[in-house]
Amino acid sequence: MRGISFEIPNAYGKYLLEILDGINLKGLTWKIGGGESYFIENNTLGDPLFPNISVLNEEGLYKEISREDYYLIFVDLKGFPKKSDVREIATYQEFIESECTFVLLLVDSSYVTIYSKDQVTVKHLFSKAVTAGYTNIEYITDENDTRTTLIAF
Repeated sequence: MRGISFEIPNAYGKYLLEILDGINLKGLTWKIGGGESYFIENNTLGDPLFPNISVLNEEGLYKEISREDYYLIFVDLKGFPKKSDVREIATYQEFIESECTFVLLLVDSSYVTIYSKDQVTVKHLFSKAVTAGYTNIEYITDENDTRTTLIAF
């Protein structure tokens, strides 16, 4: 198993927090790739969720994704162990060969793809997706992975 894919509602909320909460991602440094997501202010799109941020530690990421509701359009998050080579990962092969342990990509406000080197995390995410009522939940395997890049935007 390479990871999991599923669809979240195309709505405002704290979906990144909901997805990542309870998963053992302690001590990761997060590379924030190109994306487009906004905090909701007065029922409309406000400030960017990750303005000019390229790297966050675990606490910084959780602070950003738990503050207020936001609207996700494109998200590109890659988790690296502390003191590792935090760099862009563009393909699954680069992911396997790198120190990166976790990739979360969201496209078109609903389509989530997660890759993890930890099989327990993948199984846990599958159960969480079912419990949360997400749709089109699938494991990503060598046989069914059609993604050519690990870049969301």
